[in-house]
Amino acid sequence: MSNLQDSVLFTPYRLGQVTLRNRTIRSAAFESMGKDFSPTQQLKDYHVSVARGGIGMTTLAYAAVCRSGLSFKSQLWLRPEIVPALRDITDAIHKEGAAASIQIGHCGNMTHYSTAGQIPIGASSGFNLYAYTPVRKMRRDEIMQVSKDFGKAVRTAHAAGFDCVEVHAGHGYLISQFLSPYTNHRRDEYGGSLDNRMRFMRMCLEEVMNAAAATGTSVLVKHNMYDGFKGGIEIPESIEIAREIERWKVNGIVLSGGFVSKAPMAVMRGLIPIYTMSYYSPLWLRAFIRYCGPFMIRQFPFSECYFLEDAKKFREALQLPLIYVGGLVSREGIERALDSGFELVQMARALVNDPAFVNKLREGDAATRSECDHRNYCIARMYSVDMKCCKHCGDLPRKIREELAKLP
Repeated sequence: MSNLQDSVLFTPYRLGQVTLRNRTIRSAAFESMGKDFSPTQQLKDYHVSVARGGIGMTTLAYAAVCRSGLSFKSQLWLRPEIVPALRDITDAIHKEGAAASIQIGHCGNMTHYSTAGQIPIGASSGFNLYAYTPVRKMRRDEIMQVSKDFGKAVRTAHAAGFDCVEVHAGHGYLISQFLSPYTNHRRDEYGGSLDNRMRFMRMCLEEVMNAAAATGTSVLVKHNMYDGFKGGIEIPESIEIAREIERWKVNGIVLSGGFVSKAPMAVMRGLIPIYTMSYYSPLWLRAFIRYCGPFMIRQFPFSECYFLEDAKKFREALQLPLIYVGGLVSREGIERALDSGFELVQMARALVNDPAFVNKLREGDAATRSECDHRNYCIARMYSVDMKCCKHCGDLPRKIREELAKLP
């Protein structure tokens, strides 16, 4: 680990057209703080608190590029009607000295009729057990339209004052559904070989990069190093996909992993409190989660910097800037990632626990550590309520307190 005096952590970094005051980014973990697909005062207050807390750039998460990409009413739908409200947020973030980014994507087979306004679409037809919905294979004209929607989203983000967009190409959402052989069973030019499976991603990146060049917007891409199960993308194939992303001259790749509809905890790691998740779910879903959840949700143990060793393989293979994310809870862990050749680091749960965590890193020493204990209460509730640390929730129901107390 670097000596604190030699660390690059609190040095500026030029990311495309925007300069970050330090090497930290609030990752695009879903806040679930929107209402009717639009921003709220709560969403603004949270990101402003993170900006005030010292972050280099904060990322609004999970914004759909079009109506068919929406999974939740608390999710953002990036459209001209919400530009003034988003501009209010970005202006406030900038006032605190941080840059502002927004994640753009399409949930594909993880959407619902009630939010998307249609039967969910994806790379292939089928039934998504995790979203409890049938899925229809996308037509060619829909593929073309959604790729264009990615470009429109960049222009909308620019109008709303965002410095950067993060294209979500991982975690089993739509671009990832085309990339992964687990969800892509097509027999046309969009399926089969890796080159074909990358075709939709290339179409989206072409639209994104054209819009970014026209607006001066920086571009990151969130990419799966692996899907987290047999039959999904593994590291060798993922490196080839990353090389293709690099060819589009994006400003950086965020290296992640996991598939929310198959291996969700491969993304976040640690145990998931099943009772807590069921408690915050709709009534019709509670019993199913409580009794089937332990069998459906594979557990992945948490360790600090849990993606780092795999991410190093990408660092060796690629030349463009890479952003490390995954299990950063201390100054020591952050320095370890930066010392491994990553230009920037992303974190979320440490900032849900304490939005001022970055300022505390600056003021502290190498022993500075987040108070987040990764019992994942925030994750268990974020798709039904909002993403909030259990330590900030006051008097929790007794059974939830008992469950959290039992988790290691």
